[in-house]
Amino acid sequence: MSQTDESQSSDADSTEKASETVHREYLLDVRIVAVRDGDAETRYRFEAPHHVGAVFEDPELAELYADVYFDVNGFDEAGTGDRGVPPEIIQAGRDTLAAYFLTRPGIDTDWVASFFGVKRERIETYVEWVRQRGTEIRAGARDAGME
Repeated sequence: MSQTDESQSSDADSTEKASETVHREYLLDVRIVAVRDGDAETRYRFEAPHHVGAVFEDPELAELYADVYFDVNGFDEAGTGDRGVPPEIIQAGRDTLAAYFLTRPGIDTDWVASFFGVKRERIETYVEWVRQRGTEIRAGARDAGME
């Protein structure tokens, strides 16, 4: 079998095993793609121009990540390392930082509340503010004719 035949066969096999569908589409070429890979669970990949991408097991976390992305007018995690936080997130304030933390693996609401020294309910309020701003920013961009 030639190299070309092998790669075509490999591509066909991977197409059968993996499927992608758009979970949620936003304006400005931002979207969340649901990726099903064979028997594995569905994962949700955040995609945006000039962004390295992020993958989540939970669609709600992917959507929260999108809200954070719009809240700070975009950011890229490239170069921040495993434990780094993009400067745009740090500059945005406590509520955006709290929401961003919640999108990281292994971090939950209790951890974020402990980090900030507040009650769990305060973190839930922060998250709601970020979600609302994300929605408002996207609506304003649509109204301004951005697609």
